[in-house]
Amino acid sequence: MTTKSYIKDYPRPQLVRGDWLNLNGDWDFRFDDANVGEKEKWQETFEATHRITVPFTYETKASGIGIETFHPQVWYSRMIAVPAEAAGKRAILHFQAVDYEAKVWVNGELAGGHQGGYAAFSIDMTPYLAFGADNRITVKVTDSDSCYQPRGKQRWTPDNFECFYVQTTGIWQTVWMEYVEEKRLDAVKITPDLDRHIVRFDYEVNGVAAGGDDLLLEAIVTFKGRPVKRVALGIDRPCLSVEVDLNHEATGPWKRAYWTPARPNLYDVEFVLTSGGRVVDRALSYFGMRKISIENGKVLLNNTPIYQRLILDQGYWTDSHLTPPNEEALIEDIDLIMEMGYNGVRKHMKIEDARFLYWCDVKGLLVWSEMAATFEFHDRAVNAFTKEWLEIVKQQHNHPSIITWVPFNESWGIGNILRDERQQKFTEGIYHLTKSFDPHRPVIVNDGWEHTVSDIVTLHDYVATGEGFLQRYRDNKDAIVSGETTCNQWKYALAKGYSYRGQPIIISEFGGIAFQSDKGWGYGEQVASVEAFMERFKGLTQAIKSVDYICGYCYTQVTDVQQEINGLLTEDRKPKVPLEQIRAINLG
Repeated sequence: MTTKSYIKDYPRPQLVRGDWLNLNGDWDFRFDDANVGEKEKWQETFEATHRITVPFTYETKASGIGIETFHPQVWYSRMIAVPAEAAGKRAILHFQAVDYEAKVWVNGELAGGHQGGYAAFSIDMTPYLAFGADNRITVKVTDSDSCYQPRGKQRWTPDNFECFYVQTTGIWQTVWMEYVEEKRLDAVKITPDLDRHIVRFDYEVNGVAAGGDDLLLEAIVTFKGRPVKRVALGIDRPCLSVEVDLNHEATGPWKRAYWTPARPNLYDVEFVLTSGGRVVDRALSYFGMRKISIENGKVLLNNTPIYQRLILDQGYWTDSHLTPPNEEALIEDIDLIMEMGYNGVRKHMKIEDARFLYWCDVKGLLVWSEMAATFEFHDRAVNAFTKEWLEIVKQQHNHPSIITWVPFNESWGIGNILRDERQQKFTEGIYHLTKSFDPHRPVIVNDGWEHTVSDIVTLHDYVATGEGFLQRYRDNKDAIVSGETTCNQWKYALAKGYSYRGQPIIISEFGGIAFQSDKGWGYGEQVASVEAFMERFKGLTQAIKSVDYICGYCYTQVTDVQQEINGLLTEDRKPKVPLEQIRAINLG
């Protein structure tokens, strides 16, 4: 089951056009440790020292290079053929993710750039292209080991340590291009209102002339191929909104087709832009009618309490690290997670490929979307974090599977938040900025402990046994949320100056059980047998589920990641324990 808009490997599933070109594959490549490339004008005459397979970074085996040593500047170059018949259209170059700062030249002319390792960006190449000829694209990427830079689990030292892994430098998600008209739909923000049974489209339209020029944008909504509603809007300025009442012109069982994990119903929508009656743009998308809210200490999905059985997912692969090896690998991960009885993932310290979110939308897997952390508090870190986080929230907004935003984790980058008012105010600012763009999802301000204004109080605790968990939590809710005691023997649930407001409480990290090995680590003592593993897993999971004020959990984790060997699966996705037993415990 897919949406009407689905195209295999299409990198932006929320706004799909048919005329596109995938630029992944072989590129020329070169290191620039002395940072002399621009001075020597490599953008004009590029002499490669390597070939690299994009979108895999040079640190990975999948790239064809496999050098893990950090290099602060790297260059890419390739030729593209631009057909003569594309003249008169705009040629847009898209990068789904480049870590960290990119500068892009087309035929030696600087065409644009971007800063931020996890957000997608686009560049209009048209002024620099020769139509009907071959054209050269050259990209310089500058990375750093700065802890002011949002880097997530990427190490900033020469070697891996603790839970930090090989860095990711350069292009690490799909590069592609499309040909579009000057007058086109640049973006649409899709917001469902379940209680009113309407959907709101906030349009951003490019090429709107002053005074208007007979532009009309029509939204055609269908459900499983059946017509639901058509709404047309005259476009006289770049940003306009329309609300579509889904109650009208809809009959039968699809009239109120909500999105849930059990029934991930999705509406298809086609956007058609006409100018003087001529179609100038056509794009496909989809949306889910679902609502996330909080009442009486519970998280509600579509006005009904939902118990969240999440698993922590860092999205690493053996030979390609942060980059999924292919779309099938993303689907496999989702299927394995659901097979184990989990209804959601906490995507940890990574902004995942949009195709992963698409398949979560289609298959019904809940997602917590979490920003990659900085690791020092500084004005530069505040600026870099804020800019990129707002880009990401905008880009991911339309995915119904995302039910929670997580900008901060375990006080990373805000290490003195317990008492430091500047760091507290920073998290408050991010909370309110997120809410200003998306008031409809809960925001967890500092996942794990030392919360400020979080909508959910989440706690991390790697206590080894179910008995130990119950001793710490069963009768101690008031002491934990009041700050009378810590939540896990060393961290307080709330930062100083903040009080508990009746928020839902979720144990968002626990477990991390590892088998005996001298090649890595897990949490607590390593176990020697499957039986010992399952006994500990069952005891912890059942203990959490038995505490009535806890409304969900997140187990650490799906797979091993490099030196961290506490996954339910190995890094190459082989089960370590019987998955049907994991499922039975989760659903029991």
